[in-house]
Amino acid sequence: MNGMKKLNSFSFYILAVIVLWLKTLVIYFFEFDLRTSTFLETFLILVNPLGSIGLFLGISLFFPKKVRKTAFMVLYILLTGLLYGNILYYRFYIDFITVPVLFQFQNVGGLSQSTLELINWTDPLLFIDIAILAWLLVKRVDKGLPLTIIKRTSMICSSIALIILVILSGFIENPQLFKKSYDRENLVKTLGSFNYHIYDILFNSKMSVQRAFADSTDVDDVTKYINKLNSNAPPSSMSGLAKGKNVILISLESTQQLVINRKINGEEITPFLNSILKDSLYFPNFYHQTAQGKTSDAEFMIDNGLYPLSGGSVFVRRPRNDFYALPEILKEDGYYSAVFHSNDETFWNRENMYETMGYDQFFSKKYYHVSEENSVNYGLKDIPFFEQSIPYLKDLPQPFYAKFLTLTNHFPFLLEPEDQFLKDDEENPDLVHRYFRTVRYEDEAIKRFFTLLKKNGLYDNSIIILYGDHYGISKSYHKELEQVLDKEITPNEQIDLQKVPFIIHIPGEKGKIIKTIGGQTDIRQTILDLLGIHPEKPVIDFGHSLISKKPKDLVVFRDGSFVTKKYTFTENACYNKLTGDKVKMSKCTPYFDRVQNELNFSDNVIFGDLLRFNDEKMAE
Repeated sequence: MNGMKKLNSFSFYILAVIVLWLKTLVIYFFEFDLRTSTFLETFLILVNPLGSIGLFLGISLFFPKKVRKTAFMVLYILLTGLLYGNILYYRFYIDFITVPVLFQFQNVGGLSQSTLELINWTDPLLFIDIAILAWLLVKRVDKGLPLTIIKRTSMICSSIALIILVILSGFIENPQLFKKSYDRENLVKTLGSFNYHIYDILFNSKMSVQRAFADSTDVDDVTKYINKLNSNAPPSSMSGLAKGKNVILISLESTQQLVINRKINGEEITPFLNSILKDSLYFPNFYHQTAQGKTSDAEFMIDNGLYPLSGGSVFVRRPRNDFYALPEILKEDGYYSAVFHSNDETFWNRENMYETMGYDQFFSKKYYHVSEENSVNYGLKDIPFFEQSIPYLKDLPQPFYAKFLTLTNHFPFLLEPEDQFLKDDEENPDLVHRYFRTVRYEDEAIKRFFTLLKKNGLYDNSIIILYGDHYGISKSYHKELEQVLDKEITPNEQIDLQKVPFIIHIPGEKGKIIKTIGGQTDIRQTILDLLGIHPEKPVIDFGHSLISKKPKDLVVFRDGSFVTKKYTFTENACYNKLTGDKVKMSKCTPYFDRVQNELNFSDNVIFGDLLRFNDEKMAE
């Protein structure tokens, strides 16, 4: 071993770049499951990590000799850490970390059981190279990584040239690359993971100053688009059906449509929800549209009719904007508004955002008796949550708008034996079967809540709206889910799995199945239509009443995917929604401009804080 030849500094640098490049490619293909369809895409995905790795590691060579080795290893560890952070995030969210996510880290699990669930036993293999390179650097490389200024400069210049080549090639492959900042998978495939993060920093820096340059004329294009979108919509025959009634909105945590009317070993997963469908307005083709803000995104869409941000949560990034939210609109008609959620009031910055949106009261964790026995995972179990909420609900001025956020059915889906109502045969259930058990508990909690509403005289004069906030089972667990569904989950099926329950229960009214497609941006307009309420101020809303005689024809997702009545567009391919077969792209292209317009207009409203000009527009 002592006779082993020493590496010169240049050789070590090249070795480190190659090792990190190969590790990045392994992560691309085996963790992120990135796929290519053209020669240029393949070239880009193979080459794009090299320039940024060479640049970042090369920067360390300009440090003073005394700290150069340390700087080199620190940068190498940081790049590996960034890759691993993306791996953990991707395993559940099927997405890549953005700058805003880093500022809301406490809301995506931190080092909780949710994160531990995502760690694989093979993960330590991703860090072996760090130990080997550190040993080589100490034992087999010249002190201080001595390199001439010419050689160091040439390394940096070569890396920058490679990055420029990647960007130019990316434009050739996809001229709309930077116009679709929401399509992060495409950005990573084209630019590379490290270059993507540089772009993300620049993009978010630009968005952070957009408000300062906005003025009232920026609202005009958005307003024209929305007015054109909603023109010629005939009034609904159900408009005003629930006029004057209390509105109770229940967020079903992580609940997907696939559990409705499904049995496991002969037992219904959602027996109570199944039982009320026949007496409710039921929307079987309803999708969640959340992005990185998950539950907070769902809340934001429901109250504002705008799309969530592609990175981070509006609740965290723009809590002081002017919004014309549902609580404010309902207040014009005499409604009192409240939120019930047994988690900390600071989680997702709710205490500030609820005040901004006009809620009168927020019953957070401090209003509940929470103990080790009656809580699990993120907070109070759903049954005691509803039981403890009833006294507060009874005392609210009527009519009221009350929103309830459940918690028990949250990843990683933990439940005590005494709370298990689904008696399946799995002694050591995988995550999918644990999910079914917590959904079953949630269903029992909803049943208990309905009973309490009736017992306390709140049922008959209320409409009860139940919706799934986002998916529960991510792509990482599709192999287990395929065994339950007994079919392969294709990209078209993956979009279908984004359906969540949407049920409107109006006591005394007949039920109806409404098959129109819809999403969470449509809930606000649907509620206002049922209540027969027309806002006093101009409304910027990308939603559509799902009880309208004019059916909705497009549901847009934050990553640029979308569904129509007949087609699904996802992963840069167009599918026949019914058969799952790929079809000609021409079937989907008529919707591309509209999808991009809606997402961009919505972002402009949020980043430019355009609703602050509402009063000015009314005075014109």
